[in-house]
Amino acid sequence: MLLLILSTTTLAIGVRILVNPLSNVFQKYLTQRQSNPLFVVMITYALLSVACFGYLLLHPLPQLPAEFWYNSLIFNLLAVTGNFFLVKSLQEGDLSVLGPINAYKSLVSLVFGIFLVGEIPNLWGIVGMLLIVSGSYFVLSQSGSSERFSWDIFKKKEVQYRFLALIFSAIDALFLKKIILLTDANVAFVSWCVGGFIVSMLLLLLTAQKLQLEVQIRIVRTYKWHFFALAISTGVMQLSTNYAFEGIQVSYALALFQISALVSVLLGVHFFKETRLWRKLGGAAIMVAGAALIILFR
Repeated sequence: MLLLILSTTTLAIGVRILVNPLSNVFQKYLTQRQSNPLFVVMITYALLSVACFGYLLLHPLPQLPAEFWYNSLIFNLLAVTGNFFLVKSLQEGDLSVLGPINAYKSLVSLVFGIFLVGEIPNLWGIVGMLLIVSGSYFVLSQSGSSERFSWDIFKKKEVQYRFLALIFSAIDALFLKKIILLTDANVAFVSWCVGGFIVSMLLLLLTAQKLQLEVQIRIVRTYKWHFFALAISTGVMQLSTNYAFEGIQVSYALALFQISALVSVLLGVHFFKETRLWRKLGGAAIMVAGAALIILFR
């Protein structure tokens, strides 16, 4: 049984590492076609919710405790906000920079995880996470002639949006863990899809005048297959995240997910012609080394 859990967790982490940057590519592509970030988030949740209703016909939800419902409410409010800021950052910044910034999420979840779910990492886990963060030094470099790190990078809107996204998503991951402990990975996924759709739809209705809905609907019709691809990749990403959280601590899982920084750098250079490949790959490789420490000594 232990080997089965480990293999399932390892597979889930591997899938998540590969699929998450692909989801980011579709998000960035659609926002470059003038699709509003909030609308992108809502359509993604909407398409996944349709699939969830089909699942619920075959697997009705069991009787759920009150704790599930209020954790789900907090979780989805945080998740939708985090997803909005993520897409907003991708709209304005480089994928090859914004992907590796996500390494800081593991540290945020570490701090809040001690108090919310009682997860305390060992010394090697902390060293691994710090190594992952240190690798971001080489990724967070300005696009000018200087190779040196500059704090001015944090003044950029896209970087600020990305940090807001990772803070919200790091905290929502802990509430997701609570939901998984109360139910299972599949029920938590349904909560994420349907709850996220309801929250994002309400936010969309509140800002409908600013979004120019007719324009947004026309973009959906034009790029419908890209939206479907985004929904599939995002759904696989979230489901694999849930299964990973079933097997290991949230802070460890989030740290291991940062191996996707390598994939983000390569996809950013390939699809969006972003620069400074070798420096970014070097920083991402340091992050991978930190993830290896977590794997070996967890």
